[in-house]
Amino acid sequence: MNLEKIKIWAVTDGSQGMKSQVMGLSKHLSRNITEIKTDLIFPWNKIQPGFLPIYKWVFKNKFPENNEPNILISCGRKSVYFSLYCKKIFKNLINIHIQNPKISPKNFSCVISPNHDNFNGFNVLNSVGALHHLDKNSETCNPNLVTCIIGGDNQHYYFGKKEVNGLCDKLIELKKNNKDIELNIITSRRTSDLIKKIIIENLKGIAAIWTGDGKNPYKESIKRSSFFIVTSDSTSMISEAAISGKPIYIFHLSFKRMSRRFENFHKEFSDLGITKDVVNVNYLTNWSYNSLNESKRIASIIKKRIIEENI
Repeated sequence: MNLEKIKIWAVTDGSQGMKSQVMGLSKHLSRNITEIKTDLIFPWNKIQPGFLPIYKWVFKNKFPENNEPNILISCGRKSVYFSLYCKKIFKNLINIHIQNPKISPKNFSCVISPNHDNFNGFNVLNSVGALHHLDKNSETCNPNLVTCIIGGDNQHYYFGKKEVNGLCDKLIELKKNNKDIELNIITSRRTSDLIKKIIIENLKGIAAIWTGDGKNPYKESIKRSSFFIVTSDSTSMISEAAISGKPIYIFHLSFKRMSRRFENFHKEFSDLGITKDVVNVNYLTNWSYNSLNESKRIASIIKKRIIEENI
């Protein structure tokens, strides 16, 4: 199979984190990529795959015509249904799923699951953190630029007034102790309006703040920054920052309920020397580690299996 000509369907529910993962892997395998946003009718959109039969009419999205894929790469629960259906109708399809599919990996040609999910199998490839679409920086970094990437409240972490005020206090303290640093703050889609308001009120005098208006500086900031401070709620944002090989400080939020998955992730990144806890830090210090590019590494393994073993 000519890897330059293979057709890939990159399938997600449209969420940015999942798109980043499937596109990150896809672009290392081929340039012929068709993105598909899939959705399901009730009750398939609520029920875990494996309980109900799958028919074409359960999908709200259209199927690309005259474009049979060689490889389908999916991420997320809804895309599991799509992958399983396509595997039935395209007999030679190589279907790859990213993240724990919550069903047997035998349903896929290959499953890519992060180490912190503790999901293993004969055809499971484990990654360090999350896959993503960012590339290693070849530009010169600004030695004073510190980018703080902010997530939001989720099912595992609190992120309210208490947490954001604690973060603002820490950033003010760091700016006071490290006078030459340039603070750059980037909020995410999950950051609430309340959190944005408090950040602007507390930090507008000492930081450049992006809260959603105008061009998103995220990619450029990953390339140019020499330090990162990232809230603990997003494995994807931390994994993306790790492409830089630059120090990443973690601002740990309070747990709503303990998550072994998040604990495993943060321990792994700390043990690898990628991250440190920012809580007791007064002065930013430099350290380095091997740039983390798991999309490229995993793709090289898949290429070998497609060519030599056809997975």
